[in-house]
Amino acid sequence: MKRMIAVLTGLILTSAVQAADITVISGGAIEPGLKSAAAAFEKQTGHKVNITFNTTPQMTKRVAAGDTFDVIIAPPAAVKQFAAAGKVEAGGVDVGRVGSGVAVRPGAPVPPIATGEDIKKAVLEADSIVFNTASTGIYFENLLKKWGIYEDIKGKAVRYTTGAEVMKHTLKGKGKEVAFGPITEILLEKEHGLILVGPFPAEIQNYTSYIAVPMSAGTQKAVAQEFVKFLGGPAGKPLFVAAGIE
Repeated sequence: MKRMIAVLTGLILTSAVQAADITVISGGAIEPGLKSAAAAFEKQTGHKVNITFNTTPQMTKRVAAGDTFDVIIAPPAAVKQFAAAGKVEAGGVDVGRVGSGVAVRPGAPVPPIATGEDIKKAVLEADSIVFNTASTGIYFENLLKKWGIYEDIKGKAVRYTTGAEVMKHTLKGKGKEVAFGPITEILLEKEHGLILVGPFPAEIQNYTSYIAVPMSAGTQKAVAQEFVKFLGGPAGKPLFVAAGIE
């Protein structure tokens, strides 16, 4: 009996030693899929995943300042920049891409959005337009400039750092207000009544892709690699798809 207890105690201690906490920093647009995948990974492995969500500009600033995580999940251009600076390792995995969409609060007028011209008209006719200062917002701002209407409408533009802030503002908005942002961020507020009018039409659709890669200075390298592999594998990938991440 004593020997059995010793063996069991040893197994418990070994398991405790093997279990690890890893830190992850990621773009917020993939939040629903990443949270589901992290929960599945924790259940399967016993490891703990601690996630921080930031915009790409915020992540870039933090990495440049020396902040360290075990895994970073960011758009390809940012990952390339981190690799050039020696901040990330090889072996990144593509976890999916997120398109842009249009949202309004319950009871607000729903604009037609079948074409680029419809989107342009919706922007011009809106009392206010809401979008972020992250990847999708930068794309949308450049699109408005391309159309030659940015200077005309920037006075009624409401900008937030993240897509989540955009959608929360829109839920509490007033008048003929229209929001633009990642479809996943819109869907996160659907249960609170936010209306997804639909995705951008194909002619102007913009996808932001996300790559998961271990950071070079991470302290849990083996588990970080395991987590990244899991995200792109047969167990993790479908959880992203189910959350609207292509």
